[in-house]
Amino acid sequence: MADSGGTETDTFASQTRAWLAENYPPQLRARDAKVDPEAQWGGRAFVGSDDPQIVWMRRVAAKGWTAPTWPTAYGGGGLTPEQARTFERALSAGHYRGPLASFGVWMLGPVLLEYATEAQKREHLPKIINGEIRWCQGYSEPGAGSDLASLQTKCEDKGDHWLINGQKIWTSYANKADWCFCLVRTDTSKKHEGISFILIDMASPGIETRPIKLISGDSPFCETFFTDLKVPKDNLVGRVGGGWEIAKRLLQYERQNISGGFGGGGGAGGAAGDLGQLAKDYIGVDTSGALADSDLRGRITQNKMDFQAFNLTLSRVASEARSNAGAGPSAATSIIKYAAATLAQQRSELMVEALGYQGLGWEGDGFDAAEKIMTRGWLRSKGNSIEGGTSEININVVAKRVLGLPDPKAV
Repeated sequence: MADSGGTETDTFASQTRAWLAENYPPQLRARDAKVDPEAQWGGRAFVGSDDPQIVWMRRVAAKGWTAPTWPTAYGGGGLTPEQARTFERALSAGHYRGPLASFGVWMLGPVLLEYATEAQKREHLPKIINGEIRWCQGYSEPGAGSDLASLQTKCEDKGDHWLINGQKIWTSYANKADWCFCLVRTDTSKKHEGISFILIDMASPGIETRPIKLISGDSPFCETFFTDLKVPKDNLVGRVGGGWEIAKRLLQYERQNISGGFGGGGGAGGAAGDLGQLAKDYIGVDTSGALADSDLRGRITQNKMDFQAFNLTLSRVASEARSNAGAGPSAATSIIKYAAATLAQQRSELMVEALGYQGLGWEGDGFDAAEKIMTRGWLRSKGNSIEGGTSEININVVAKRVLGLPDPKAV
């Protein structure tokens, strides 16, 4: 017999499934649904839009379920971790589209809950939850990538405002974002302690963005330039010089999110689907029905086993985090990020190898759309070990923060 907790969970699950079925726009159920691919990110560009994805986003946001565990005081769902998992399982099982893709939800929101003033929380968190503002991240600079703390974007206190001059690079979707959470240097005499965390309205005068074209043909990243940019004093989060602590916390959330994205069938490594079946379709099978190329068969099997172990590890880490509620992600996210990037890149390489000649497609009638996507996805996967902290940096974090090994520079 189920206990009362189980009964409550079952009731919530049943109510959630019913709500999803009733509120999901029927236009989105069609495979060829006419949806702007940018709509899931929301933002100012979609204010007043009747795009079915935006309609769906608004309905979920009205319940606070775009950020299901955030406090109801800021528009969140106020759900328990178990209820949030029930909602996520119902979304997946019903093949519903995600209501909102948001750096605000994945990265900024959690640190605002920890570090922001009450006024800042009430100003920004509801807009994140409702998908009203699309955020980008201003961290890396041309001379400050792996050594992020060497950043030089200058932020001067002008009494009634901050004045910012400098450049950021690899700013994801900066050309489409409404606001930016940014690291700036408020003190040139100190390295880590001279960094502050500030929020910037991208519509402000003095901002220029230039998309960077990748080898995959996409341009998801930008160069971002700040020239005599004036920012209100109230936009500083935390204390002056306290940005490095916030930055490290936010990077843990970012790595956690990136790793979760890699764990699926396609992930950042391309639309591989069932890699074994894909290989059979292109290479053929032997008399026993197994993939004809025994060497490739073994490597595909190993990759699938590794991904299964990885996903089980993700579940274990999530369970441990829930038992330590309030602590947020730990340095273990660097382990997960490193493993996720490595496995995703391996999968992409196996995928293109299985395609054979068809894996060389870029454009033209000799290759179908899926083949071109997979090839470009393989090229895109080269960035998996760079974004969210390079694999080398993550290994260093694991060595120092997880294993407790001495800093080689100090030896």
